[in-house]
Amino acid sequence: MSELRWNPLTRDWVIIAPKRQGRPDVPKDWCPFCPGSGKVPENYDVLSYDNDFPSLSKEAYIDKGYDGEVYRREKAYGKCEVVLYSSEHTKSLWQLPQDQIEKLVNLWVKRFRSLKEDKMIKYIYMFENRGEMIGATIPHPHGQIYAYSYIPKRIELELEACHEYHEQNNSCLICDMLKAETASGRRVITENKDFSAFVPSFSECPYEVYIVSKNHRKSLLEFDESEKLNFARILKEVTGAYDALFGFRFPYMMCMHQAPVNSGDYGEHYHFHVEFYSPVRSEFSQKYNAAGETGAWAHVNPTEPEEKAEELRRAYIRYRDNCGNE
Repeated sequence: MSELRWNPLTRDWVIIAPKRQGRPDVPKDWCPFCPGSGKVPENYDVLSYDNDFPSLSKEAYIDKGYDGEVYRREKAYGKCEVVLYSSEHTKSLWQLPQDQIEKLVNLWVKRFRSLKEDKMIKYIYMFENRGEMIGATIPHPHGQIYAYSYIPKRIELELEACHEYHEQNNSCLICDMLKAETASGRRVITENKDFSAFVPSFSECPYEVYIVSKNHRKSLLEFDESEKLNFARILKEVTGAYDALFGFRFPYMMCMHQAPVNSGDYGEHYHFHVEFYSPVRSEFSQKYNAAGETGAWAHVNPTEPEEKAEELRRAYIRYRDNCGNE
């Protein structure tokens, strides 16, 4: 059974999930996400279902009296879902037809709306881990959704920064970040009517990319049909550019940041965006977190964001010219 344990030094929860240690190694010639596996329907388009080895559970229970106040514990209440982008095993996100990605966006919207109905859920986190370098051992196109009973520390810090900025400037911090990136243009990779993709000036790793909505939206639930279409389009373009960069399946973590749910107006000044991170340092090397990054949260990017943005722009053009109509 999973549980939450309080780190009093960082004032953050840690999920202790020993059940996940028992996850079996998947045979190379078998995929649980493919039709015929016995794990999923014989016919499906996009699909979400409960994770077999969840870190969070609605049945979670813990004896709260254990270890005293300094080492508080809580039940790891929540929900973990797997989201399958397609029944086709060999396809990547960018290789899916445009309308298939739109179906995926609509599934995310549907799951967000459903999960927030549980008033104990405070944050809904949609993400994708791609590639063995990230730890994803199944290449079938898929992501996950975690519904937390608390607001994770990274999101909490962003929320506080956005609130403070709005109090001081009467404007949205992420809206103003986007204006600055657009005005500069040096780090923009691609954009459309509703979204922009850029390497942020403060990027922590070489090929970090943000996708930011041009309209002030707090979550997917506020997207109109045009925004859903253009969100699908820019996801396809960014992930396509990643694979065009060096000609191999580019490993990344795709992290969707949205306002909290069931938390009053805590996220009123927040702004929807997607953050991509990768351990790739160059075509032939990997970036590792050292003591500074892990022990002090003092990130060091060994490359210049403007240089990496230019590389990604060129990769995007190659993707667009060679694969943009797929």
